[in-house]
Amino acid sequence: MAATTRTPRRVLVIDVGGTHVKFRVSARGTELKFVSGPKLTPAAMLHNLKRLAPHLAYDAVSIGYPGIVFRDRITAEPHNLGKGWVGFDFARALGKPVRIVNDAAMQAIGSYEGGRMLFLGLGTGLGVTLIIDGVVEPTELGHIGYHKGLSYEDYLGERGRKLRGNKKWRQSVHDVVEQLRRAFEVDYVVLGGGNAARLRRLPEGARLGDNRNALLGGLRLWRQRGGRLLLDGAAPRSSGSRR
Repeated sequence: MAATTRTPRRVLVIDVGGTHVKFRVSARGTELKFVSGPKLTPAAMLHNLKRLAPHLAYDAVSIGYPGIVFRDRITAEPHNLGKGWVGFDFARALGKPVRIVNDAAMQAIGSYEGGRMLFLGLGTGLGVTLIIDGVVEPTELGHIGYHKGLSYEDYLGERGRKLRGNKKWRQSVHDVVEQLRRAFEVDYVVLGGGNAARLRRLPEGARLGDNRNALLGGLRLWRQRGGRLLLDGAAPRSSGSRR
């Protein structure tokens, strides 16, 4: 993510999830959403966006994508959506400059409060992002082997939760957070995504995030200097935060 010298006044933020797509223009805009799912293509997503908000005015766009992104380019098709994302020209389709990051990274950026942070997005899949002193490092750790030939995402993602039940899923979340917190020597861990609210208690050193942080993260993508985030907006804490 390159530095920018001029912050766009109106940023359209699109948060692409496995079950819904949410979008909003700038901090005070109205958040709108529609259903995504395994048949959603990028063209269909933009059609739905323009159908719901045909008169949107914006100067730049931020997109959080549930898959691998490298230097604002989608490099792998998503696991939980339709095809056609790799190589799709969002800047041409939307008519404005576009920045794209992994969806977990975008929520992590909006959740960041300084120092060394590890973010885990507990949703349809598992997103893992590190931010160290303002420098964002998305990872694909969710697809690395964890236990019995299965990945971290197999255990902590939605399919794993449904297959193993909430009790075992919660135990796995606590185990993984403890392992990663020590391995990366972070100051704190933020647990975001739709399933974070299913935890009855939080692991040591962890705090509950807020899904609204993805939209703040999209704004912060355009507020950087020297490759580091400028924290000119407060990350909202979830009202359901448990200590």
